[in-house]
Amino acid sequence: MTEAWAPGPFAVDYERRADYEVLRGKRVQRARAEMAAAGLDALIVWKDENVRYLTGLRPQLIAGKSGVLNGALLAGQGEPVLFVSGGDADRVRLRQPWSAEVHPIPILEEAGLIRHFVTAILAGVLQRYGLGRGRIGLDLASAALHAALHECFPQVHWADGDAVMQRARQVKLPEEVAVLEEATAIADAVTQAAVDCVRPGVREVEVAGEAMRVLYRLGGEYAHVITPFVASGERMSPPTRLATDKLIRHGDLVFVDIGAMLNGYFADVGRTVACGQPSAAQRRIFRAVYEAHQAGLAAMRPGATTGQVAEAVRACAARHGLAEHLLSLFIGHGIGMGANEPPYIGEPFPGAVEVELRPGMVFAMEPLIWVPGIQGGGGVRLEDMVLVTEQGPRRLSRIPYEERLLAE
Repeated sequence: MTEAWAPGPFAVDYERRADYEVLRGKRVQRARAEMAAAGLDALIVWKDENVRYLTGLRPQLIAGKSGVLNGALLAGQGEPVLFVSGGDADRVRLRQPWSAEVHPIPILEEAGLIRHFVTAILAGVLQRYGLGRGRIGLDLASAALHAALHECFPQVHWADGDAVMQRARQVKLPEEVAVLEEATAIADAVTQAAVDCVRPGVREVEVAGEAMRVLYRLGGEYAHVITPFVASGERMSPPTRLATDKLIRHGDLVFVDIGAMLNGYFADVGRTVACGQPSAAQRRIFRAVYEAHQAGLAAMRPGATTGQVAEAVRACAARHGLAEHLLSLFIGHGIGMGANEPPYIGEPFPGAVEVELRPGMVFAMEPLIWVPGIQGGGGVRLEDMVLVTEQGPRRLSRIPYEERLLAE
């Protein structure tokens, strides 16, 4: 399962493809090992990516309700216990035979409903697993859920379970890389569809709409971001990170960042293109971002640190006199079942962990420089999916860079 390309995501009888049952089992083993290393007896997870990682659950997601709809408990040696929205429970019981224990739950927002879940559902499960005095990791909880857990289970030691899941997910399994290859192939196609749609007189939302049509036509589940990012002209200076009703005009730079998710794994790909002939100032910014991006990619070798990769990008931007124009955001991020996940490369805020790159880590590298006062916009970002291998970095995304913007 280490093919360096995307042979196709369908179930076929003529060659070996991803075996999701095996993959799910390996993910649970990873999480269980990290749980044990952290001295925990169990994990309760609510973040969408953690629930999917442990159970394979693909639920209906309600905008703005992430973290209060579905959860899972990992304890003992059996399959994780699922706490699933009542709207999905019947389907899950029928279609997910590996989920032996499924409990329908309400949306965990109202205090009374949270208390019902904790006392009438969770209490029995914890008792059965002998966790009444255990050490349990928790990845996410509202203040009301947190209070109810502490009140109802005073003998339980609650700990950080999200860090445990982050460690489990950080280095990808070969089977995960294979799925990420497929997701990236779709993300390339989505990006290409958007780029092909760019012309004068088209609105940003039309570009996003065409890209989303391709995403769903190819079997993608979601875009990388809830708000598909199509920004043209002055809307990239500073970046407006969503698609608006702005008309794309001659001389605009147009940035597209929509990506794709397939079978729970995200791919994040972005390109800046020119509508018509770019100006010399736009080409200068593009060249700076392109070279900084390539410098960052080249630095992504096993043993290098996230800080060293970020420094390679910043040093190149500085040689172009544009280091101060880098967006005040990280330059790259881990990616997998999380659309953005640690480790982060170039996180500008204090407290970020310096991580040594290891084979099997997958990142989305995305330097962005914007300069004000340029007609048609002076904002450029390039984004690629990158796998760290023993031999060095391998770019998973293949969509080319805009040649007109690279011209001297």
